[in-house]
Amino acid sequence: MNDILIDAAFDAGNIEILSISGATARLAIRKDHLSDFYQWFHFRVTGAKGRPVTLKITNCAGSAYPGGWPGYRARWSEDRKDWRCAETDYADGVLTITHTPQADAIWFAYFAPYSMEQHFDLVQRTAAQPGVTLVQLGETLDGRPMDMLRMGNGAKQVWLYARQHPGETMAEWWMEGALDLLTDLSDPVAKTLREKSKLHIVPNMNPDGSARGHLRTN
Repeated sequence: MNDILIDAAFDAGNIEILSISGATARLAIRKDHLSDFYQWFHFRVTGAKGRPVTLKITNCAGSAYPGGWPGYRARWSEDRKDWRCAETDYADGVLTITHTPQADAIWFAYFAPYSMEQHFDLVQRTAAQPGVTLVQLGETLDGRPMDMLRMGNGAKQVWLYARQHPGETMAEWWMEGALDLLTDLSDPVAKTLREKSKLHIVPNMNPDGSARGHLRTN
């Protein structure tokens, strides 16, 4: 039977292929640029439909937070929208993910990704809401915009920002919920917050690290 195929050449992709034999692969997480930090992974597996797959990430002992691996479960998705937990074991520095895909392609990640395309969609639809202003603070080293959303008319200055560590994708998922609430003109809590404060919100502080598939750095 043919070997499975693995790739990570996409937004927030991160994995190095050490070897593949059939439906078993030995992998390693690539370090952040000019850094020893690493923990985030995100890759696609093809050619495994209906086949039990074993994926061994071999360098987890040297990651930024090895204490987070025991009891951890990797995320998988077959539609890149719904993410679920895979059977995952950790022993002797090796994280082993086992799963039987039911689709031609399946995606695995450290946590549910929040892509740069999702980020731009979030910024655009929030900026279109009444009372919201989009401000580009500047550009990153890779030339990406640093976006801030401003709303509210109060005297209290409030800053919300997320993903200064780009591998913490759950923070931008939280931002999505926060922005949905704050722009809901019928919500009494949001109304009070906008009346009493001026909110400066940066949904992603590290777009370069997010796109490059980093854990901590730009």
